[in-house]
Amino acid sequence: MSPDHAEAHNNLGYMLASRQRFPEAIAHFEQAIAANPENANAHTNLGVTLAQTGRLDDAVAEFRKAIAIKPDETVARTQLALGLAMQHKMPEAFVFTTGDNAYFDGSAADYNNCYKPRWGRHLSRTYPSPGNHDGYDSGANGASYFDYFGSRPTGDRSAGYYSYTLGNWHIISLNSNVPAGAGSAQVNWLTGDLITNSRSATARCTLAYWHHPLFTSGPSAGSNGMMKAAWDVLYQYGVDVVVNGHDHFYERYFPQDPNAIRGTAGIAEYIVGTGGAPLYDFGPTPPNSATKFRTWGVLYFTLRDVGWDSVFVEAGSEARLDFTSSLCH
Repeated sequence: MSPDHAEAHNNLGYMLASRQRFPEAIAHFEQAIAANPENANAHTNLGVTLAQTGRLDDAVAEFRKAIAIKPDETVARTQLALGLAMQHKMPEAFVFTTGDNAYFDGSAADYNNCYKPRWGRHLSRTYPSPGNHDGYDSGANGASYFDYFGSRPTGDRSAGYYSYTLGNWHIISLNSNVPAGAGSAQVNWLTGDLITNSRSATARCTLAYWHHPLFTSGPSAGSNGMMKAAWDVLYQYGVDVVVNGHDHFYERYFPQDPNAIRGTAGIAEYIVGTGGAPLYDFGPTPPNSATKFRTWGVLYFTLRDVGWDSVFVEAGSEARLDFTSSLCH
C-alpha cells in the first residue's frame, strides 16, 4: 500500500475511535502502520486507543515507537508519561487538572476530539479546574467544560469552585476565570470552607489548585495579582501547597507568603503548564523560585499523612525531575 492508503487508514481509525468503535479503529491503525511503519501519528493514535481498552503495556510500546520516529511528537510524549504513571505503580491515583484542559477554545469538539480520547479514560477519578482556554476567552463561560465534566465535581456552573477530601488532605479547586478579589463570592466561600476545615479532626494538610499563578517567571507576570486575595486567605489558614498552570513550563517555589516573603509558614507553589502546548520562554525570575525548566510531562504527588512528596515525570524520557519531600504545617 502507498503512504496515501496508510493515511486513509489512520484517518478512518481516528474517526472510529472517536465513536468508541475501538476494535475496528485498532485494525485500521495497524493497517496504516503496516503500510507506513514510519507514521508516528498512527503509532500515537494506536497507543491512545489501546490505552482506552486497558492495554497499557501495548500502548506504552506504541508511544515509544512514535517518539523514536519523531522525537517532537508531543502527544506521544505526554501520553507516554501518563501511561507510565498509570501503568503499574499508580492504579489508585487521582487526577486533578490546572485548566486549559482542551486546547485551544475548550469547545465541545475540543473535548470530544482531544481530551476524551486521552485523559478522558480517567474521568471517573478526575477533579478538574478550568482555564481561560476552557471557553472563557471565547465568551462561552466554560460551558463545554461544565458539560464534559458534568459527572465529576465542578462546583456551580456560574462559579466553578469546590472542595473535597483525600485521606488526611483537604483539597480545594478554585476558578481564576471568575471574580476572586477581596469580598468576592469565591473568596467568601473559600474563607468559609477553610474555617470549616480548620475544625476537622482528620484533614491535617491542605492543597489548592487553579489556573492563573500569582508568582511566575513566565509571561503572565502573575496575571496582575488576580489571585492575591485568595492567597491571603489560604496563607491565613495555613494552606500547604498551591498548584497552577497557565504559563507553559514547570516551576516550583520555596514556601512564601502572599507578599513573596520566604518562610516555613509559607505556601509552596508549583506551576505545571506542561501538558503539550508549545512551551514558553522564561522572563525575569522572581524571588523564591526554587527550580524551573521547559519540558512536557506530568507532576505526581504522594500525599502522606503529615506531608507530601512530588516528582515531575518528563514525557518521552521518563526522567524523574525535581523530587521533593516536605512536611505540612
